[in-house]
Amino acid sequence: MDSKWWPQPAYRTMGSMAMNEDEDDFEFERRFFCRDLPRELLGESRPTLIVQSYYVHEDNFALRVRLQGQVDPVVPMTARTDALHTLLEEGDHFDAASMTAKGPSVGGTRYEAERAIDPGIALELILRGGIPIVKNRYGVWLDEDWWNLDVFGDGNAPLVVAEVERTGPVTDLTIPDFCATEITDDPRFSNDGLAGHPFGDWAADFDLELKASGPRFLTNFDGNREP
Repeated sequence: MDSKWWPQPAYRTMGSMAMNEDEDDFEFERRFFCRDLPRELLGESRPTLIVQSYYVHEDNFALRVRLQGQVDPVVPMTARTDALHTLLEEGDHFDAASMTAKGPSVGGTRYEAERAIDPGIALELILRGGIPIVKNRYGVWLDEDWWNLDVFGDGNAPLVVAEVERTGPVTDLTIPDFCATEITDDPRFSNDGLAGHPFGDWAADFDLELKASGPRFLTNFDGNREP
């Protein structure tokens, strides 16, 4: 699909109608591959369980349905943590749901239009189609930024991804020591990319790739700060 047809920040035209574009529909984030979950920073915090399904996931365009909620005890994320089984087992704990349309990520910016939907409808949609992903999401403040740390299960175990979002480009960022390398513009690590090609299938190849190239961090964000 030609990216020139993707909506621009100011407005888009549908037929003869011009529609103002909501600024919140643009996501500014940076994402990092982690070797382990930094539990010493998380303390006693409990994660949010997320099950989401991708109905379109090609060329970094995606349509996603997500369910999330707090679960006690915490569902462990391993290669045996089946997404749909977890959805059925923990269905009563999901209290929030959304449907999201996503465009390609370019330089840490991605079009993302998210709208809340009824959790019951979201559950039925996930059960009836798409490719599901399951993960636990932890959160922690580091300096002035809120970081999400996603621990994946099922075919994406043992992947851990850290991400930070802002209302504008993520510049002058303090990158924590637990971030092994940056994956902001690596489509393999987008959640929709992981739906089509689970990390478990290519983790060994990526490990060799990282050993050969060494860690990489983007430098086009007015520099990065040492932790």
